[in-house]
Amino acid sequence: MAPLRFALPNKGSLSAPAAQMLAEAGYRVNRSGRELIVADPANDVQFFFLRPRDIAVYVGEGSLDVGITGRDLLLDSTVSAKEILPLGFGRASFYFASRPGGIHDAAGLEGKRIATSYPNLVEHHLSDLGIKAHLVRLDGAVETAVELGVADAIADVVETGITLKTSGLETFGSPILKSEAVLIQGDTVADAPDAVRAVEILHRRLQGVLIARRYVILDFDCPVEAQEEAFKLVPGIESPTVSPLAREGWVAVRSLVPRDDAPFIMDELWRVGARAILVSSLDTCRI
Repeated sequence: MAPLRFALPNKGSLSAPAAQMLAEAGYRVNRSGRELIVADPANDVQFFFLRPRDIAVYVGEGSLDVGITGRDLLLDSTVSAKEILPLGFGRASFYFASRPGGIHDAAGLEGKRIATSYPNLVEHHLSDLGIKAHLVRLDGAVETAVELGVADAIADVVETGITLKTSGLETFGSPILKSEAVLIQGDTVADAPDAVRAVEILHRRLQGVLIARRYVILDFDCPVEAQEEAFKLVPGIESPTVSPLAREGWVAVRSLVPRDDAPFIMDELWRVGARAILVSSLDTCRI
C-alpha cells in the first residue's frame, strides 16, 4: 500500500503547532535539518514540507492526499480541496481596514481600491455583498498600501491588531472570515481505499488530541447520599464511572470535564461533600 502523502507548512505560525499536534497524535514528523520530505514508516506516511500558501494547491490537484493549512489560504486558492477538520490553533480574523474616520462599513468600499494578499477570497466576499471594487494584489505588508497611496483600504488577517494601529489603520465592518488551521483533503483520496482508511485513522487521532486538549479527568470520593447532586456537575461524555470504596457509604467517581471549567466544578464538588478531588491531564484519547 502506498504511504499517505501529507503536506505540512515549512515555516510560519502554523508550522510548529502542526508538527506538535501530529507528534501528540503518534506521528513522527521531526526534521533533523531542512529536509523537504520526511518519512514515517511506522505509520506509513510521507510528510512534505511546503509553503503554507501552496499546500491547498498540491492537495487540490491530487499531488498530495491531505495537508494542514489556514482556512483563509484554502479559500483563497479556489481549488477543490475540502476542509475536513478544524484544528483549533492559528486562529485569526480577516477584516477590512482603513484610516480612522475614512470608510466606515463595507458599502463604503464601492469603487474603492483594496489591497490584499487574498484576492480570490476578497473578490468572492465582495461579490456576495454586491460591491464592485478594484483589488490591488500584494504579496505581503499590505498595511503600508494606504499610507503609500496604493489603496484606499486593505483586507488582511488580523491577529492582535497591533500592526494595523502602528500603520494608522483600524478595522471596520463584520469579519470577512474567521480563520484557523484546518486539515484538508483532496478529491482523489476517495478513489484509493488505502488512503481513505489512512485518513480515517488520522482524523480519529487528531480528534483525540483536540478532545484531550479541551478536557481533563476529574477523580473524587463522594458520599453516596451526595452522588446524584455530584453527577449533575460531572455528567461526562456518556456518564461518570462509579466504583464502591472500602469505606462504607462512599463511592469513587471519575469523569471527563471541560478543562476551563475544572476549577469551578471542584469548588462545587467540595460544597456538596466530595473529597480527594484530583485533576489529571489527557495526552490523547478515542471517544
